[in-house]
Amino acid sequence: MMHDAAEAAEIVRNGSGYRAYAEGLLETGSVRRGLPKPLGVEFRDGGVNFAVFSRHATQVWLELYAHPEDSEPSEVIGLNPHMNRTGDIWHVWVDGLQPGQLYGYRVDGPYDPDRGHRFNPYRLLIDPYATAVTHLDSWDFEKAQGSDPSAAEEDAVLWKQENVEYTPKCVITDTGFDWQHDERLQHDWSETIIYEMHVRGFTKHPSAGVEHAGTYRGLIEKIPYLLWLGVTAVELMPVQEFNEFEIPRTNPETGEPLRNYWGYNPTAFMAPNGFYAAAGSHGQQVLEFKQMVQAFHAAGIEVLLDVVFNHTAEGDKHGPTFSWRGFDNLVYYVLDDDLRSYRDFTGTGNTIKADHPVVRDMILDALRYWVVEMHVDGFRFDLASVLGRDQDGHILADPPLIERIAEDPVLRDVKIIAEAWDAAGAYQVGSFAPGRWAEWNGRYRDDVRRFWRGDPGMRADFASRLAGSSDLFALSGRGPDASINYVTSHDGFTLNDLVSYERKHNEMNGENNRDGTDANYSANYGLEGPTDDPSIEAVRLKQIKNFLLTLFVSRGVPMLLAGDEMRRTQQGNNNAYCQDNEISWINWALGTENADLVQFVQELIRFRKNRPTLCADTYYRPDEVQWFNCRCQTPDWDDPDGRCLGLLVPGTDTSDLLLLFNAETEAHRFTLPPAPQGGDWFRKADTSHEAPGDILEAGSETRLDDQEHYAMAPRSSVILVAPAQGSEEDLKQETSHTPTN
Repeated sequence: MMHDAAEAAEIVRNGSGYRAYAEGLLETGSVRRGLPKPLGVEFRDGGVNFAVFSRHATQVWLELYAHPEDSEPSEVIGLNPHMNRTGDIWHVWVDGLQPGQLYGYRVDGPYDPDRGHRFNPYRLLIDPYATAVTHLDSWDFEKAQGSDPSAAEEDAVLWKQENVEYTPKCVITDTGFDWQHDERLQHDWSETIIYEMHVRGFTKHPSAGVEHAGTYRGLIEKIPYLLWLGVTAVELMPVQEFNEFEIPRTNPETGEPLRNYWGYNPTAFMAPNGFYAAAGSHGQQVLEFKQMVQAFHAAGIEVLLDVVFNHTAEGDKHGPTFSWRGFDNLVYYVLDDDLRSYRDFTGTGNTIKADHPVVRDMILDALRYWVVEMHVDGFRFDLASVLGRDQDGHILADPPLIERIAEDPVLRDVKIIAEAWDAAGAYQVGSFAPGRWAEWNGRYRDDVRRFWRGDPGMRADFASRLAGSSDLFALSGRGPDASINYVTSHDGFTLNDLVSYERKHNEMNGENNRDGTDANYSANYGLEGPTDDPSIEAVRLKQIKNFLLTLFVSRGVPMLLAGDEMRRTQQGNNNAYCQDNEISWINWALGTENADLVQFVQELIRFRKNRPTLCADTYYRPDEVQWFNCRCQTPDWDDPDGRCLGLLVPGTDTSDLLLLFNAETEAHRFTLPPAPQGGDWFRKADTSHEAPGDILEAGSETRLDDQEHYAMAPRSSVILVAPAQGSEEDLKQETSHTPTN
């Protein structure tokens, strides 16, 4: 009942109050108009508000489901274009819904590929802002998409086959969680040591000895190991929801189905992968992910996510429609000139239109969600150069999204790392963006590999990588902390395979060994693959130690690939994206078999943490350090045969440091400079020595008998330290300075 002004005034005079006045004015019923903000779902006034973007849709339906496998909805709510639409946002409020409720959308509009539109009301769609998605044991894209074999061109037909039973449903999740005063850790870059890992692969192997293998909880069980090793941050390969069953091929050797193991093909930007949850995927994955982050933080370890915002799993024009394409293909994707096809700067079939304001807002909303609701500490952006392209594919001088991410007030103190290249030829290492952005330093990886392989003319580049890559980052006003240094990552050979194979062996990927890079800069030192030859094995182990020692004495931020410290192998596969098996899983028995190497890495990390000069966020000044060749003379940087290098770093609050590198296949006798503080030189590490003499614990370093020379074995590296005035007390005290997490 509506009240006129006189009646309303009389109600107030009679003291009937707000309820009486509101009678007839407030919207009632179990389904109401709702609000256009925020996008996604929000609990409000005893119900749930739904809001989703679509500019060109003519009709939207919200469907509610009782069970993930249901082929029929329990309720269908049609959104009236006049009442349930504000601008480009479709919205509705539904009474009484609770966390765990399943839902999806259907969207109608023009199906006209020549104009860029691909609406299809027969497709059940995942909300682009979904925070959880039900897991299907076999999410079959082919069945979910449907097909018309009579069509001359598949993308020219409107598939009318229902796909509900083959499509996951969105899950309404509760944001409540007892964080127990948890806060993001905000470690300084100078304190950061990154450990790149795969959530499933880290604990899936039976040798992991965990109760919840291959899950977020499994990672919690391995935190004591990570603490002992000394890493300060884990970088998790993609946890954004993806379809592990999307690959139609089988292993040509075993016949087993191949899986999307890596996860670089997202199906929901804000939803943690339900496949990694031990408790289930009906919303439990959100809580379990939060438990994992909370546990890492309690141990002093940051959580960084490898995120994919450059493309989606909807693929090219023949790909499945399950979300963005069905809501507004013309807005979300970069289309070719004919508007039927997609421009592909990612190598996956499509490219997200990151220069569109709506898409930028979606990406920023997703990042804020992971930070605010999930407490993550930072992000590594896959193929980040794509995010700086316009819709014609040109690299923008000042990409708006790149700047927005760096300057967003919510994201202001999180770590942001770019993979500063893409699949369309952009390579921006060192020039990606000024300010806060750090970058995976692909030049570090390649130059360090080539130096230790013995390639000619690499000494100058190797020195630049040791010193923090000022040649790459100084022009943009950034220091060494902009350089994420790594020798290996998930993409390419493991460290063991880098010294065991001269060519890739990806036959089991089912692509006739065409996939994966050929630019590995690797060597096998006498035989391809595993060997029992002790001489070959000795060289391989020494080279592994050389790579590791180089990594942890370089200025910049070191990143270690999980399992490299125990010689994990992928049997020569340098692109194991589809191998969800023992090729990719960490075999923890290797940790016992190679315990000496694991100890070597642990001591290297501890040594780095005790050396502010190695972790400084400034470049070495020319008058601060001394570079020299094996004769203690200034190196000829242009000498193509120069493979020996020394670096003297004077100490301030720690002892002087001398680093020696010999990439020759023959021994060299280095002439040593005197220690700046007048102390004697002590051997900390020598990769040519057998354990435990390859690296000595703080306080047990060995004083050199000959203070003027050091005989270096072929292919070896050495760390020498000299306390002030020759006092050994400084060395002993370093054990008390070792950081504890």
